[in-house]
Amino acid sequence: MSSSSPTRRALRTLALATALTAGSCLALTGTANAKTAAHTGHSAGSSVTSGALVKGLYQSAYSERNDVLWATASVGRPPVASSSLLKVDPETLKVKDTVTPPVTDPATGAVEAVYGVAVDDEHNTVWTTNTRDDSVAVYSQRSGEHLATLPGVAHAREVVVDERHDTAWASGFSDGSVVAFDTRTYKEKKRVTVEGSSPAGLTVDERTGTVYATDLNGDQLIGIGRRSTTPRLIPAGDGPISVSLSRDGRTAYTADQTGGTVSVIDLRKGAVSRTVPTGAGALSVATDARSGRVLVANRTAGDVTVVDPRAGAVVETLATGANPNHVQTDEGGAAYVVDKSGAGPGGEDQVHRIRVGR
Repeated sequence: MSSSSPTRRALRTLALATALTAGSCLALTGTANAKTAAHTGHSAGSSVTSGALVKGLYQSAYSERNDVLWATASVGRPPVASSSLLKVDPETLKVKDTVTPPVTDPATGAVEAVYGVAVDDEHNTVWTTNTRDDSVAVYSQRSGEHLATLPGVAHAREVVVDERHDTAWASGFSDGSVVAFDTRTYKEKKRVTVEGSSPAGLTVDERTGTVYATDLNGDQLIGIGRRSTTPRLIPAGDGPISVSLSRDGRTAYTADQTGGTVSVIDLRKGAVSRTVPTGAGALSVATDARSGRVLVANRTAGDVTVVDPRAGAVVETLATGANPNHVQTDEGGAAYVVDKSGAGPGGEDQVHRIRVGR
């Protein structure tokens, strides 16, 4: 485990807060307000198609069961009155429906603003983190009904679902906690806290039930086994903020925000095997299951890099809108990136679908 100076810790915390709140949006209304962009770009085998959605995009999650891309959007500082959970057609990149989170304060119009998102196709639900309210929430994928709000996750940043073991994990950035909920009952079933840590990104190996959280300020991964409450601390890169796994679950990849790199981590050895420069402000990482390549959204650089982790090299750099905020993949060779560019015709942020080359 490496340490950070107070100054570096403060800078990293500020950077994360910026990533959470960057961008602004108006009231989100209507059910079909996305417009497919007029251009499709190509670069060395991968293609990028872009569409404007709404202002304030934050993350997205793809549902294989429903062939739907769920995206979160929130704008402003508390009290946040403009937030929505968007149901997006992954082919046309148009909004099919808009779910508005419940109002938490009628006097101000504040809503339970949504930021992180994950789908549970086993139970046909979608989970969100409500960062400003220190909670997570559950919605029906079928109807959009708000099913539950689960409090007690301090500055909840991300959520990931382990469908095989009926578990949703959420990261509590403010108090160093990683919290597990039962996806059938919505009850909390495990909480592991690493004092002094700042859990941010999450991924889970569904074969073993082990969850991995990036510790942004501790330059490490926090690994938690399904039957264990004792965390395993694994060295990572410089300011790891997002994490994904190889298809076989033996390797982790972290987007290192401070370093502008992706780190390749051998989980058996518990060590970084190589570090690949990707671009300034590396913020989000995802693995393409078909090719094994790794995609990194570089927020400051304003692009997405495709990395061959075996060769330890960038094989493509793909143009997206400014300030790409999150990348995630499906099983069919597509990746989805949401940005905070404000590049839409009405100042909307964009979603980009990448067909990953081989």
